[in-house]
Amino acid sequence: MPAALLRRLLLCLAVASPALVLRITGLAPHPVLDLVVFGAAVVAASFVLAWAAEAAQKDISGALAIAILALIAVLPEYAVDLYYAFRSGSDPAYEQFAAANMTGSNRLLLGLGWPLVALVALGAARRAAGASRGGGNSRGGGASRGGAGIGRGPAFLQLPAASRLDLGFLAILAVVAFAIPLMGRIPVWFGIALIAVFIAYLWRAGQAPDDGEEEFVGAAALIVELPRRSRRATVIGLFVASAAVILASAEPFADALVASGTSLGIDSYMLVQWLAPLASEAPEFIIAILFALRGLGAAAITTLIASKINQWSLLVGSLPLAHLAGGGGTDLGLDARQVEEFVLTATQTVMGVAILLALRFHRASAIALLTLFALQFAVTGTEGRYILSAVQVVVAAWFLGAHRHEILPTLAAPFRRPAADADPAPQDRVPAPIA
Repeated sequence: MPAALLRRLLLCLAVASPALVLRITGLAPHPVLDLVVFGAAVVAASFVLAWAAEAAQKDISGALAIAILALIAVLPEYAVDLYYAFRSGSDPAYEQFAAANMTGSNRLLLGLGWPLVALVALGAARRAAGASRGGGNSRGGGASRGGAGIGRGPAFLQLPAASRLDLGFLAILAVVAFAIPLMGRIPVWFGIALIAVFIAYLWRAGQAPDDGEEEFVGAAALIVELPRRSRRATVIGLFVASAAVILASAEPFADALVASGTSLGIDSYMLVQWLAPLASEAPEFIIAILFALRGLGAAAITTLIASKINQWSLLVGSLPLAHLAGGGGTDLGLDARQVEEFVLTATQTVMGVAILLALRFHRASAIALLTLFALQFAVTGTEGRYILSAVQVVVAAWFLGAHRHEILPTLAAPFRRPAADADPAPQDRVPAPIA
């Protein structure tokens, strides 16, 4: 094993060790200390899990690899969220936290993750353009078509044509998601239907043509350099070890979040909604940003879109099943606050899909997404949240009108078998994402 990789793994082990000691001994010194210790363990294990998932693409290529990578990357979030849903079966006070964690992570992924990756990728492309042209002021073709001068770099991130499949599934799920606040609950039958959509997504992703050789960064690149047998053994070992740490830490971390809110006088709902997703999704964001810095912003965005599909299908679908397994009924009930959160999350998803319909992520759109995401922290009242949801619907409607010719192809993509001999244009390939 390369020394650089070993050092990183030992660092993650050192961070996770206090949580393992507390878990084995059964000690719980203080809710805030428990929160820090078990939260750090989740973050450390999430990094290891993300490295292994990325390296696994060496042996599983194509769109299916991206779908599986996105699924594995959000496993820490699943562990925490499903624990809340399971616990709510015997303790109704926990019902609100399952929805809180899901809606927070969902909005964090689109409102912060998508635009941040796009802006980083565009910034990297601008620096590369400036370096290759020596700071000249002449004008050329590609960047000018994007609406920016050569000196300023491109104005949008070009997504690969294969992304239309993911956007199609996400569009369908975004529309279906409005049924949840309308029903005021998540029935088991509805959850099973969402899981079926996720299975269909994996099936379609597996039929998509391979986009070519993957590129790897950081620890994943070190794993990929190992001989095949050693690489596969390392990936499997890291999967097992990181999953064990996450599963061991999920319950005390989730309980510590709730108890810390009471101890510190902070709304426990807010801690569950934002702190837990930040801990579980930090590695995914960091890896996506690393890809963007290397000019692979389209690959990063594609993975984050796949994560959104996982959240709206498999995660939401699993919540009522976990609730039922924990001793609850066949419906996971939602109160008024949770209904409001689902409306805000669903409208944000529709807006995100509408923005990307033309497979172009403009700098201005990224800034707008960030702005609307930040506004929700200033707008805390129910009336204000619904007004913000309406604003997101208006923005979505504007983009749907501007991209109206892309609506039907996108909605049809999940039902159309990808051509096996399709040869995407150079600008549609993942290794060349900037237009």
